[in-house]
Amino acid sequence: MHHFLAVIVFLLSFAANADSMDLDAKQQAVDEKFSSWDSDQVPGAGLGVFKDGQVVYARGYGMANLEHNIANDENSVFRIGSTSKQFTAACIVLLEMQGKLKFSDSLDKYFPDFPAYAKEVTIQHLLNHTSGVRDYLTLAGLKGLGDDDYYQDQHVESWLAAQQALNFEPGEEDLYSNSGYWLLGQIVNKAAGMNMADYAEQEIFRPLGMNSTHFHNDHNQIVKNRAAGYAPTEAPGQYRISMTTLDMIGDGGIFTSIADIKKWDDAYYQSDVLSPQFWQTMTTVGQLNDGKQLNYAAGLIMGEYKGLKTISHGGAFVGFRAELLRFPEQKFTVAVFANRADANPTARAFQVADIYLADAFKVTPQPVAKDSDGAAQQASEAAEADSAFTVQQLTGSYEVRAGVRIEVTEVGGQVHAHQQWNDKAYMLTPIAADSNTYQIGDDESIRFTFVDLNGGKAQAISIMQGGETTWNRVEATAVTAVDINDFVGDFYSAELDVVYQFSITDEQLYLAVKDSEPFKVHVAGVDELTAFGNVAKMFRSQGQVKGFSLDAGRVQNLKFVKQ
Repeated sequence: MHHFLAVIVFLLSFAANADSMDLDAKQQAVDEKFSSWDSDQVPGAGLGVFKDGQVVYARGYGMANLEHNIANDENSVFRIGSTSKQFTAACIVLLEMQGKLKFSDSLDKYFPDFPAYAKEVTIQHLLNHTSGVRDYLTLAGLKGLGDDDYYQDQHVESWLAAQQALNFEPGEEDLYSNSGYWLLGQIVNKAAGMNMADYAEQEIFRPLGMNSTHFHNDHNQIVKNRAAGYAPTEAPGQYRISMTTLDMIGDGGIFTSIADIKKWDDAYYQSDVLSPQFWQTMTTVGQLNDGKQLNYAAGLIMGEYKGLKTISHGGAFVGFRAELLRFPEQKFTVAVFANRADANPTARAFQVADIYLADAFKVTPQPVAKDSDGAAQQASEAAEADSAFTVQQLTGSYEVRAGVRIEVTEVGGQVHAHQQWNDKAYMLTPIAADSNTYQIGDDESIRFTFVDLNGGKAQAISIMQGGETTWNRVEATAVTAVDINDFVGDFYSAELDVVYQFSITDEQLYLAVKDSEPFKVHVAGVDELTAFGNVAKMFRSQGQVKGFSLDAGRVQNLKFVKQ
């Protein structure tokens, strides 16, 4: 009998050691994925891996502060960009449960001075990005404001009040809008009778013990254990500080740590603070007027990866990038919070999931297209062909939308890409032999995967940068008989209250916004101009250019009139 017990003990001990060895191997595999950040010379990230309510792995990579030689760890506090949106949505859901607002409330109830469009937009539209409200960060850029310019909530409100139209009728389409979540934050202020930062602290963070988490609505506030944000410079291996003085919250603004986000993740499964009804509402996807279901719920993206359900959201703002990726049925979550602008934490989070969930996956992954703030979400390494396409099969023109084009050519046997809208050019190198996925040098934050070989040519590029966009092959057409002198002059937008000045130097068309240095504008077609990915479609009367309509991604159909 004693021998039998000894064997049992030995077997249990062996199994425990085997599990430990397996766990160590997985941690080593994860560390290899983050090895380029595991240095005291570069910024990096905090990583958290949670399973069944336990911390499987948590550590930091690189430095939280390069000036004071402070390393990242699980207690470093990061700005998480649009990953914050789920906390704004949480405040809205709690207020609805408390009877202080309704999802059917229209925007004009809270903003009676807004234009007529506010009567058609509801809180539900704002939650699901189906409102059509133009994105305020895009509006700021179109007004000529840069990353270092300072503006406040009242300015954002005045910009939105000046818009006389939406991008589309509410509920007809979905388009990611930071304005929608900024507006939700303002609605929380009004419905709760206190600032959302205080409401979230009272209703969420303090009850959950998230003592290092807050909505950062005062850029002068001292934050213990704060990681500084950084962006790479043109010089290899060099960085500059990338922070912001903007105090807007709602679309972003959460500061948190890996240790704190574990408490939020735990609350999804069991919480005395947040009920099952709360989470049911948070994870109910929106739908369009025609009944089409979306994958965006309340600040959360409901997706699938390798046959497993996912709940996720990414974030990107100044020198910070973030991803919170949950596999609810496996009770498994990966959090990657980075303090470097060249990071792609979404891709890395899926790579970590690949290591830990290999035995749980049901299908081979396919690339999943998602938006984001830069932000995005649901990114995975794109599925690759059995063998790499030749360079000649990649060459050609690819567009993500009309006028926004990348030209791919062969230079010295290598793949050369030229961004037509801003004249940037770079060489692309495959991430591995026989791979159709490319990157720029050592920069892992952008991946270019050529797909769909048809007729001897790749038909599209899947570009991963935070989220995923698909650029389809188009036939290059020579633009002839276009007189760029027709476009010279000053054009005014009442909605932006700004003048765009078109001029010609050395037979090249230039555009200046406010006091900015003029930049090149490209002729993409007859009466169609592009710059920095934006498309201006000119309209004429009796043959004369009288104005144009500007499409700038999250801002569409903005009117300019020639002065």
